[in-house]
Amino acid sequence: MPLSLMLACLWALIANVLAMRPSRDKHWRLAYGLIATAIPILGYVTYEVGPLAGLVCLIAALSMLRWPMAYFWRWLRRQG
Repeated sequence: MPLSLMLACLWALIANVLAMRPSRDKHWRLAYGLIATAIPILGYVTYEVGPLAGLVCLIAALSMLRWPMAYFWRWLRRQG
């Protein structure tokens, strides 16, 4: 298994463990950190394994970070 996919699996495992922890700010600080670390990992997966694997990892990451993405989508729609 390529290193990039191992990092993506580790990111997913960490994201799920962090989601189980109680949080006062509804996990927003954790979501920002996960997004910041997911972007280079997704680029690495796409570079090393290919665009299809990068797309699959992107869909998996978006399913775990669905509320930040929903709020971002709403913000984008209000801007335009």
